[in-house]
This record gives sequence, structure tokens and C-alpha cells, in this order.
Amino acid sequence: MRATSSGLMIIFTSALLAACSSAPLKKTAAPAAASSAKKITTKVNPISRLPPQTLPVPKLSDMPAFGSDEFNRIKDVAPDSPPDVSQVPDAVPVDEPLSEYGNKSPYQALGETYKVMEDARGFTQTGKASWYGKKFHGLRTSSGEKYNMYKMTAAHTTLPIPTYVRVTNLANDKSVIVKVNDRGPFHSERIMDLSYAAAARLDYLKTGTANVRIEVVTADEFRGKPAKTDKKEKAGADDSSAGAAESRIFVQVGAFSARGNATALQGKLADLINSPIVVIRDENSSNGISRVRIGPFTSAEEAEKAASIIRDNNLGKPIILKR
Repeated sequence: MRATSSGLMIIFTSALLAACSSAPLKKTAAPAAASSAKKITTKVNPISRLPPQTLPVPKLSDMPAFGSDEFNRIKDVAPDSPPDVSQVPDAVPVDEPLSEYGNKSPYQALGETYKVMEDARGFTQTGKASWYGKKFHGLRTSSGEKYNMYKMTAAHTTLPIPTYVRVTNLANDKSVIVKVNDRGPFHSERIMDLSYAAAARLDYLKTGTANVRIEVVTADEFRGKPAKTDKKEKAGADDSSAGAAESRIFVQVGAFSARGNATALQGKLADLINSPIVVIRDENSSNGISRVRIGPFTSAEEAEKAASIIRDNNLGKPIILKR
């Protein structure tokens, strides 16, 4: 989970700090100095539940431990040389399994308990959204993917990961579609944290927050089809002609008995390929094999491009699958 941000991954409560004077005391002033020694405590914002954030963002290699007091004091900012993100495309809703990580329910963050929704279809919500940027760029999100502030992603406390959501800025009616792949904001006055690129597209980088409406968008709804119900899904499982019409293409990169190896590969692939990358746990196998899969792709050509990138970077022997 994210200690992410303007709201973000689960942040540990900051510790109280105590300090005493270390200067040598004069003999004549010893009693007075001892009686005047005071314990100094860190002030915490009662709403964000974080200490004052004043430290600059260090290099990723110098980033303090996630959730530590020093990490929580770092002020999140926009990139130093912001690129033009006005043409970054919306996330494309696809049917994909729930992430192996980030869906534990219930879970706790900063003293609050949250329950992840079992079914988010039809979910809407109105409230304040914030954004997160340079401080979290390159760090792991709750799903295991690396946060990329130039992609169309978001964090939410209770939506299943992944979920695709249309976010509309109520002040200017601009909207984007983002992929929820992270947890947060753990902030009583905000409902969602958006990536830097998404906030830029919605035109609220300068204000920091915006009143928004969020609406879950399924892959079927995005393609202009009515949303599926459980009954239709079961009926469709026996309809071979319907299944053939909606065949999907994936690239399987590897299968691991150690789940950590699968997630490590997922992180490397996320830096190279701009497509959904999931780790699927095979509960039916004796050792619980974890498979790393990319997609779905809309064409065999796109799948082959991804496979070529994998081979060129010596990240595995990709297999193209049709489902």
C-alpha cells in the first residue's frame, strides 16, 4: 500500500520526538537548567494526520524508508521540468483479474478501518480529489506496479484493484478515465488521489484539489455494451460463439513458484510496456504457481511488439496466448 501522498499508500503514524539540550551546564545553573528541560513533540495535522511537510524530494536512491517520519516530512511536488501531458491518452478499461496485492479486506490505515468493495459496478461518488507526483514517482503502488506520474492512474481507499473510473472536474466539466491501482488518500476530506498527468488533464494542478465526480466504467460499458450481470456471465460461459467473438490476446512472460520473483518481473516490465501487467496465482497447482501476464491486446501485432521488447531486454521467453 501506498504512504502515497497527498493522500496515498498506507502511512504509518508519525512518532513523537523527544529532545534535550546537549550543551554542558554550568555548575551554578544546573538546578535551573534541569527544571527547564522540556519534551518537544511533533505537531501533526489533525486532518491529514501527517507532520509538517517541508523537506525537498531526494533522489529515488536516497529516499528514506517508506512510512518513516522523515519520509512523511517530504513535500510532494510537480516534476522539475514538466513535460506536456495534455496528449496522454485515457486509460482503456479492460477485463482483467483482481490484483494479487492491494485487495486485502478489511485493512487499516492511520487508525481507520476500510473494507474493499466486492462489486464496484455502477458505483459513483462525488467529493474532493487531490494529486500526487514527484515524491512517489518510481515507488511501488498497492498493486505492486511502480507509480508513474505521467500515466493515467489513481488511488482510492475501497475500490477493487484494478478498477477503471471516469473522473469529471465539476468546475470545468473536463473528464478523464483512469486506472485505480493504488490505495489512498487516507484523508478525511478527499475521496481520490490522481496522478500528475490526470490532474493536469483535469486542470487542477495549481489549486491542488478539485471537486469531482467519479463513475466506475467496465470494459463492456466502454465498448458501448450493457454491463454484464452474474447471470449473463454464467450463460455466456456456455456460448462458444460469443466467446469466439470476444477472444482476447495476452502475452505470458513467466511462471514462478516464488511469488516475489513474479512481482519483481512485473515491476521491470512496467518500466517498458504501457499495458496492464498482472500476476495471476494458480491456486489449483500444487505449488501455487504465480504467472506474469500482459494484456489483453487488441491485435496480434501489438502482442508481438510487447513480446519483442521482452526478448530484447532478456526478461523472459514470452508466449502469446489467445483466450
